[in-house]
Amino acid sequence: MVLIIIFYLNSYILVPKLLLNNKTVTFLLCLAAIAIFTAPLVKVVDNALDLPELMSIVFNKQGMARPPRKKDFIDLFLLMMTLLMLGISTSVTLIQKWQIDKLGREELEKEKIGSELSFLKAQINPHFFFNTLNNIYALTHVNVEDSRSALHKLSRMMRYLLYETKPGSTPLSKEIGFIVDFIELMKLRLNDFTKVNFVPPVINSDPSIAAMLFLPFIENAFKYGVSTTEASEISIEIELTGNKLNLSVKNSIFNYDTEGTNPYGGIGLSNTRRRLELLYPSRHTLTADTSEDQHEFIVKLELILNDTEMHSS
Repeated sequence: MVLIIIFYLNSYILVPKLLLNNKTVTFLLCLAAIAIFTAPLVKVVDNALDLPELMSIVFNKQGMARPPRKKDFIDLFLLMMTLLMLGISTSVTLIQKWQIDKLGREELEKEKIGSELSFLKAQINPHFFFNTLNNIYALTHVNVEDSRSALHKLSRMMRYLLYETKPGSTPLSKEIGFIVDFIELMKLRLNDFTKVNFVPPVINSDPSIAAMLFLPFIENAFKYGVSTTEASEISIEIELTGNKLNLSVKNSIFNYDTEGTNPYGGIGLSNTRRRLELLYPSRHTLTADTSEDQHEFIVKLELILNDTEMHSS
């Protein structure tokens, strides 16, 4: 009974109030005091409950001689049991505290990652929508049917962004549909000098992927790979082979006044790199650089999808 009291006293009072508050010396002194005074306390309890007499009665009924009582000032067995009980209670309490702290850190990390992903996903260039609306407005004076079709594509894209990307992931087929609409709207501002090639994947299982993951690469290709006076070409290819999803984006390179900065290292690519690190750690390979002849900028992304993503629909 005394050992049980010591166990909970140490677990609920001494460890939380002293050890976990960096009062190690005080904590050790308290343990030493408990170890020293436990034996006298046990004797006091035994005498109060008349346990020696009760033990004698039990042994007499069984026809057995009671073992002689130790007269030592220090009961070594009781001392060892006390120290063992204090060690167990300290260890159990520290492990429980460590587990609670670990769960708290994991929860905070999840919240942090969720907030960061929401922020990164929101970094879609808003100029795209304004430019597209201006292009559609200009198109209404030339071809009313084409302008209606463009408005329908834009509304479909907005619906996708507002309602279908909230969970964070989306079926590959819907992401491809969004990219197709994006490319068709971007073509509204292109001239005859620019050629666009898009090869969509053959989708059988329709796996789930992170929403809006490919857009920054494709958007950059249209932003930096188009010239009003020179021939240019943009090639986009998405391929799904087993659990491997490959994206390839190539665009022509022109001279831009970027004040010494890399026009392909903007916030879009930086955010996408960060999203990949958070969503596909150790499951992606990304390269983004100019070709050997310096005439093209090439982005290659490979994603390894897990079983859950492959079986999503």
